[in-house]
Amino acid sequence: MQLRIHYLRAFIWPPARASFAAMPGTQFPNSARDVLPTPPTSEPCVLVIFGASGDLTKRLLFPALYNLACDGLLSENCAILGTGRTRMTSEEFRNQMGGAEDGLRKFHTRKEFDEAVSDRLLSRLHYAPSEISVESFRELRETVARLDAEVGAKGNVLFYFAVAPKLFGALCENLALAGFREGQGWKRIIVEKPFGTDLASARKLNEEILRHWDEEQIFRVDHYLGKETVQNLLAFRFTNGIFEPLWNRANIDNIQFNVCEAVDVQGRGGYYDGSGVLRDMMQNHMFQMLAYLCMEPPGSFEPNAIRNEKAKLLQAVRVYSQDEVPQNVVRGQYGPSFKEDGSVDKPAYRDEKDVAPGSSTETFAAARLFIDNLRWEGVPIYLRSGKALWKRSTEIVVEFKRPPLASMRGSQVKELEPNRLVFHVQPAQGIELMFQAKIPGTTLELQQVDMRFAYGDAFKASRYTGYEVMLYSCSHGDATLFSRGDLVDAAWQIAQPIMDYWKSHPAGDEFPNYSRNSWGPKAAQSLLQADGRHWFEVITPEVLERCPLFKGADPLLLRSVVMALRPASAEAGDVLVQAGDAAHELFLLSQGEVEVLSPAGQPTATLHAGGFFGEIGLLTSQPRTGTVRAKSRCNLFVLDQKDFFRILRDHPQLAEAVTAVARERYALTLSAADLA
Repeated sequence: MQLRIHYLRAFIWPPARASFAAMPGTQFPNSARDVLPTPPTSEPCVLVIFGASGDLTKRLLFPALYNLACDGLLSENCAILGTGRTRMTSEEFRNQMGGAEDGLRKFHTRKEFDEAVSDRLLSRLHYAPSEISVESFRELRETVARLDAEVGAKGNVLFYFAVAPKLFGALCENLALAGFREGQGWKRIIVEKPFGTDLASARKLNEEILRHWDEEQIFRVDHYLGKETVQNLLAFRFTNGIFEPLWNRANIDNIQFNVCEAVDVQGRGGYYDGSGVLRDMMQNHMFQMLAYLCMEPPGSFEPNAIRNEKAKLLQAVRVYSQDEVPQNVVRGQYGPSFKEDGSVDKPAYRDEKDVAPGSSTETFAAARLFIDNLRWEGVPIYLRSGKALWKRSTEIVVEFKRPPLASMRGSQVKELEPNRLVFHVQPAQGIELMFQAKIPGTTLELQQVDMRFAYGDAFKASRYTGYEVMLYSCSHGDATLFSRGDLVDAAWQIAQPIMDYWKSHPAGDEFPNYSRNSWGPKAAQSLLQADGRHWFEVITPEVLERCPLFKGADPLLLRSVVMALRPASAEAGDVLVQAGDAAHELFLLSQGEVEVLSPAGQPTATLHAGGFFGEIGLLTSQPRTGTVRAKSRCNLFVLDQKDFFRILRDHPQLAEAVTAVARERYALTLSAADLA
């Protein structure tokens, strides 16, 4: 793979550069172009988009082409031809793609809209209706030849299949029979996901496509791999000598992949009910990230060298028998959410539009995988993904082995946290290293701290959606970020036994088994607890600010609290705080409801997500004055007493907020000085 750096080509040195030039012996370049390497534009070609009238073209492909054009990376010798069964003219197609309310002006990702670039790009758009037949495609070939001659595309044609996978085979066959393989220039096909719905269909699809086209001409797209943070996994692994020696079973305890979506199926129940999270997210996006993170060093950065190692890695993932599936894989489906009066706020998955009643389709899955090779033997790889969860985020957590606690004998240290390396993929983009540091003072006490790299702090934030890199790379024949047939096959081999088990064991009354806005089903927590581990919940300052106690807090305060919190769960009926007990913790309620009980055991108040309790005992160092019981299944974050007072001491803003709460809730008058 060629490592390319994309620069903003319009960047120029400040206009005042002439004054610098007057300084004796000083010379400055006229622009960044004189110093920085300029990446080549995309190869000349005619881009033919099948299914061009659909949302994919309007929402993602055309904005991606616009981004490439704005950055000077789209060849001037390029034409875009939309085609499909929808009847429309080229002018109608341009109006549809460039519309202000439902076109490029709405879906572009740049801060400012460039009218000139948009007009130039729209002028390259054409449309020709077609059916999937040899005769129709022969007519289409004549249109492509005409556009080729007009723009000077050198016979290069890029076909983009933005249609249902069931049409891929027929498209490939009829394109070949219509003569599109012939003539000068290259011919390449981008195939949208999903590539099959199971192992058998993926193999059949591969056979149909490769019957008429060569593997080198097929580019199976996974736009997730176009994300900068995913691509950076390769750079991180193989360009930083500090980490590669640690990247093995001797030093790493476990690896966790989390893809959390806060949204539900968003009216796409008809599609999702035939898919589920295992097909939709795990077997493609997550398995690809797994391959990048855990593969062996390639012999070079050539596309096939990297794809060879990815294939070897996926082929080394243990394929479970039917008996092993329930021991290692958990599924879930979200239930409804409720208003404070008990009425339904948002429906359960089974009540969503176009979802079959009693559906067993999973909206959540968690799995424990193993890679049976020398590097990773015995290291559990945990994957978790779902919809209607507590936040939107994608992160990878590499948890290193703990040092022996015995080495801390004679100190105040009673527990050691493992070092963690966190790759933030989205929406936050960056890398975070968590380790132990001594708290200032006369005794040896430790606190977890972090070193963070954020893309936005080091680079100008990328405006790309992922499709830009895919289109650009394909035009240059760079297949690094595309799946090869054997990669697809290996991924489906891992997923197939799981799907088979779930098909033969319908969920029935097991679903729904998790609430909206939660961390997922209890069984997912138990999966790791059985190994003596737990999911590392990556808390962001944005999540913490949902609690009124931290709303608008200073970023440094938020980071201090985030690093000190630990996750906890409770089932309905569990007592979290017992009247009369010593106070050691403050609780922040992430999801669920708790009720405060009177001495007689009667509910006197209910706290919802975003609420907090337990602070009065910490403030007064008195036994708990009331009992708090979980009213429903709850997800909580816990702040221990010593961390609570340390943060109070260092951040007067929190002391002020806590004293305000004490006055409001308990008519308790405290000053910030009392808490120092």
